[in-house]
Amino acid sequence: MNTMLRRFVRTLATVVLAGTAYSAAAQCDLSRQLAGVNLAGAEFNGKKIPARYGYDYIYPPAQDLAYFQSVGMNTIRLPFRWERLQPLLGAGLDTAELGRMRTVTEAARSLGMCVILDVHNYGAYAGQSIGSAAVSEAVFIDFWVKLAREFAGQAHVAFGLMNEPNLITIPQWASLAQRTVDALRSAGANNLLLVSGGRWSGVHEWQKPINGISNAQAFGSFRDPLNNFVFEVHQYANASYSGTTVECIPAEQLRQIMTNASAWARSTGARFFLGEFGVAASEPCLAALDAILAEVDNNPVWAGWTYWAAGRWWGTYPFSIHPAASGVEAPQLTLIRKYL
Repeated sequence: MNTMLRRFVRTLATVVLAGTAYSAAAQCDLSRQLAGVNLAGAEFNGKKIPARYGYDYIYPPAQDLAYFQSVGMNTIRLPFRWERLQPLLGAGLDTAELGRMRTVTEAARSLGMCVILDVHNYGAYAGQSIGSAAVSEAVFIDFWVKLAREFAGQAHVAFGLMNEPNLITIPQWASLAQRTVDALRSAGANNLLLVSGGRWSGVHEWQKPINGISNAQAFGSFRDPLNNFVFEVHQYANASYSGTTVECIPAEQLRQIMTNASAWARSTGARFFLGEFGVAASEPCLAALDAILAEVDNNPVWAGWTYWAAGRWWGTYPFSIHPAASGVEAPQLTLIRKYL
């Protein structure tokens, strides 16, 4: 075989193997670390019921997914509102809204990305907490079974059961999450499941008792028949851990918070997913961001992470890493590239 032919065969083999890997990566697979960003917009103006698509909220276009895939990310967390997908509790899902969601999931599949469908409702529906007279726990489970049927067998779609369920108690949420997982598995859904911690899902208080019980205790006996789930947690770097201000606590303090959680997961056989974390672009905040990612990166007890946030409607939001019209990359993304 002459030199030119050998080079051609070697190149062809590389392309074929790369194509195979690319296809296999088009899934929410816990054998690799998931790494990405929240593409916000579909959850915007959540109190507007009904809301107007394109005015009150928006889903991300395919080119936004493609941009973050091009920088090395393999995962998109897609926040959305329950009320828009199911305008009447117990009824069918809204066809138009489901179509918008499908457009995003198909774009993710074509790019070899995992997309996490995140019910961004804080433990409530239209302001009424789950478990109240207006919103029974049964309708929440029913909603998830209906949504799961729409994406059954689609390995590139994961289900985030509920974002920051702070409007119900930790024990109530742990019990409801367990019954929801059981119902999904009984219905035949084998997708990756993300089970948020109660309250605000903070890493910093995972082991802290709230009204006598911590997330670590409440979820101590949690089980998934398929063992294809992770506990979703969030961690912001400001003093109140709320993510609503731009100052940041010392990086070493963040590092300790993360390592404490890692130690708990390691001792119990659990796995975490860092669904939200974000900082402003100041030097102390970038150091805090580096500390968080350094602990999570390639750590087997961390299944992955999605930075908060990107999306076309953020404007001057200080945590945003969405590509600017000027072409100047956000300093946060420049740092994040170290971990891609």
